[in-house]
Amino acid sequence: MSNLLAAPRDRQSPPAVYRRFSQVAWGVLAYNMLVVLWGAFVRATGSGAGCGNRWPLCNGVIVPHAPRIETIIEFTHRATSGLALVSVAALCLWAFRLFPRGHRARSGAALSVVFLFVEALLGAGLVLFQYVAHNASAGRAAYLSAHLVNTQILLAMLTLTAWFGSDPVSRPWHAAPRLVVAALPVAIVVAVSGAIAALGETLFPAASVASGMRQEFSQTASALLRLRVVHPVLAIVGGAMLLAAAVTAMRSGRVPAVRMGNILAALVFLQLAAGALNIALLAPVWMQILHLLLADLLWVALVVMTLESGR
Repeated sequence: MSNLLAAPRDRQSPPAVYRRFSQVAWGVLAYNMLVVLWGAFVRATGSGAGCGNRWPLCNGVIVPHAPRIETIIEFTHRATSGLALVSVAALCLWAFRLFPRGHRARSGAALSVVFLFVEALLGAGLVLFQYVAHNASAGRAAYLSAHLVNTQILLAMLTLTAWFGSDPVSRPWHAAPRLVVAALPVAIVVAVSGAIAALGETLFPAASVASGMRQEFSQTASALLRLRVVHPVLAIVGGAMLLAAAVTAMRSGRVPAVRMGNILAALVFLQLAAGALNIALLAPVWMQILHLLLADLLWVALVVMTLESGR
């Protein structure tokens, strides 16, 4: 009799529910990546001051009336960011209802909420401290770097939530090879240098590749221009390390790790090619967004490869 009474509760959480949770979590991750890309579009188009220096209000009102294009771009980013917060919070609540205490999907979802909340505060700070539009201060570069690091951690936590969330019991996981783990901070450093380079390209556009190089090596060049030179070097060195990490993962012989190693290697080559094209085309907005999309995909692939290498 007790078994019969327990049967309905067992049927409420079949394996399909966990697969569905994982699929939704991947969807939430994809949506947050789109929000990140739109944030880059705000920066690349100089629309960060579209709502003035007011937050969360936009030019003193909840919904702007007869807005300029810059206001529409910035307000859209705020609205989509708000939806991102709602989606991650809902995912966290679902994780706590679905999984037992101590499950890694719970931890990943809870940390996703924390880092998304920090993300919102950092975004507000950009507006309130006026680190937008044509501000070329060192403070903006430092703040933007912190914002980028938090974004990468947020995407990593959402990736962990989706990956661990496909099983009712936490997957056994052991430390991945050292080279694979070491590639994580390297990828973040390269991404930070890329964010600073993109800011320099937005604030100090060049008429040609040659004139851009003259700008960077001029004695009166801004610190942002000088740092712009560093990114291609770091990208090549970091790309080599990521390829070495991919080879290390593939040597494990495990099918998921080999597959992710191949994906990561392909993304590294695509990203390096996109970086070269970005320089040749003088960093148009669409190319900056594509470059960032590849960087985010590469980061997620690296996190998944690290997880698969530690199983």
